[in-house]
Amino acid sequence: MATRERFDGWILGLGTTSGTRLVVGHWPCSPLGAVSDVMVERADGHRLLLAQTPELADFVSATYSFDEVRVVDVAVGRAAEHWAVDAGPLHLRLRTGRRPALGLLLRCVPPPLARRPGWVGLLDPVAHALTGLHTRGTAGHGRTEFYGVQDLHTVRSVRARWDDADLGSLAPVTPPVRLGFASVPPRPSAVRVTTTVVVPGG
Repeated sequence: MATRERFDGWILGLGTTSGTRLVVGHWPCSPLGAVSDVMVERADGHRLLLAQTPELADFVSATYSFDEVRVVDVAVGRAAEHWAVDAGPLHLRLRTGRRPALGLLLRCVPPPLARRPGWVGLLDPVAHALTGLHTRGTAGHGRTEFYGVQDLHTVRSVRARWDDADLGSLAPVTPPVRLGFASVPPRPSAVRVTTTVVVPGG
């Protein structure tokens, strides 16, 4: 029998002028406890997962595609519009801005409805037509994902370092990250989301 695993929190998606693209998953509520991870695609196409725990690394790497997986200390802090992310060699300090029109529209949907996979599936063709992104799709190992998006803010600025190297200033997430069926908006964004992963039995 299939099981549904729900991760409730935020996804930060942004690019830098070095060509590095970053997807931060911050999950205060998940089947694995309060956890966070960072998916990285470098300018040369190398895809790396930085995960907080071995269990999270196993779950995420079974759902998405990576060339390298590391288990490292991951700390995510948020105070109003200010975010701080430290994950092994990666250090991010970013500031979000106001909601764009899409964020205002998302806020009109009651959260209990926005989180339901059935609703998310109905919205998928509309979301793809408006943004080019999918809210429902097939992931690795026969898994199906539903992204119940409830809010969206743009990212206004970022300071990003990898060890001692500056990753550059804020840039669009282009080309899209090649991690799974879904990417993140090309415009750097912080998205409030409930991700439901349907894991087949056996």
